[in-house]
Amino acid sequence: MKKWLIPFTLLLVLLVSACSNGSTKEEGSDSKEKDSKSDTITYQSENGPVEVPADPQRVVVLSSFAGNVMALDVNLVGVDSWSKLNPRWDKELEGVEEVNDESLEKIIELDPDLIIGLSNIKNVDKLNEIAPTVTYTYGKVDYLTQHIEIGKLLNKEKEAQQWVDDFKERAKVAGDDIKAKIGEDTTVSVIESFNKQLYVYGNNWGRGTEILYQEMDLKMPEKVKKQALEPGYFALSTEVMPEFAGDYLIISKDPKADNSFMETETYKNIPAVKDNQVFEVNMMEFYFNDPLTLDYQLDFFKDKFLGN
Repeated sequence: MKKWLIPFTLLLVLLVSACSNGSTKEEGSDSKEKDSKSDTITYQSENGPVEVPADPQRVVVLSSFAGNVMALDVNLVGVDSWSKLNPRWDKELEGVEEVNDESLEKIIELDPDLIIGLSNIKNVDKLNEIAPTVTYTYGKVDYLTQHIEIGKLLNKEKEAQQWVDDFKERAKVAGDDIKAKIGEDTTVSVIESFNKQLYVYGNNWGRGTEILYQEMDLKMPEKVKKQALEPGYFALSTEVMPEFAGDYLIISKDPKADNSFMETETYKNIPAVKDNQVFEVNMMEFYFNDPLTLDYQLDFFKDKFLGN
C-alpha cells in the first residue's frame, strides 16, 4: 500500500514546483515593470516637474545648449543653426540634423527622447507631444549653474559639477597669472562686429566675457560697465568705439562678413590697436558659454595673454 504514495508525493512536488515557478514569473514581471519605471527621472524645471529619460539617447537642442550636451557625452540628433555654424564642431555634429522650433515634421522624424531649448522658442506644446521638452530662460541662473542644471536634466549632475569645479580652478590660476603680467588695473573690452553693427559686451553674454570678468576678475572700462554690464551688451558706432576700448581689445568677428571698421583711422588710432594688444577671434567659435567653448576660450586667453 505504501508504493502508491511515491507517485502521489512526486505529483505534489511537481505541483508545488509549478506554482513556485508561476509565482517567480509574476514577480519577474513586476520587477520588469519597476525597472521600466526607473527608466525616467523627474527633473524640476523652471516651469515645474518634467518626467524625462534617465539615460537620454536622442536629444534635440533648439538653442544654446548643444555644447553642454556634448560635454556630458550625450548623443545629439538635432541642433540649432548657430551650433552647426561653429567650425570647431564640424566633426562632432557630422550627421546631426539642423532643426528649429518650427521644423516639427523633421523633429518627429528624428524620434527624439528629449528636447531642450531657450524659453523663447515657439511651439512648446507641440514639441511636448513629440518628446519631453525643457526650456531655460537665458541668464536666469549664472552660466556655470546652467551647466549643472543641464547635468541634472541629463542625469549627469556629478559629471557637470566636477567640470565646473575644475574649470573655476583653472580659470582662477590663469587670471592670477594674467593680472600679474599685465597689471591689476589693466582693462579689457570685448567688441563684436555682427551684421554691420558693433556691440560691446558685459560680463555674461558669451564671447569669453564670463571668463575675463567673472572668473579672472579682469577690469572692464568704466564706459562699458555703465552701458553694457546690466543689459549684457550695448550697440555702438565706429566713431565712439575708442571710448569703450580697454587697454586690451578682444575683437569677435565673422571672417566672411564686412569688417571694414578695422580699416578706419578711428580704429587704427585706438591705443590698444597701436600697441598691438588686440586679439581677434572667430565669433562662430566664441559665441557660446558651454564647457566646450569655455575650455577653448580659456586656452585662447592663456595663449594670447601669457604666450603659453
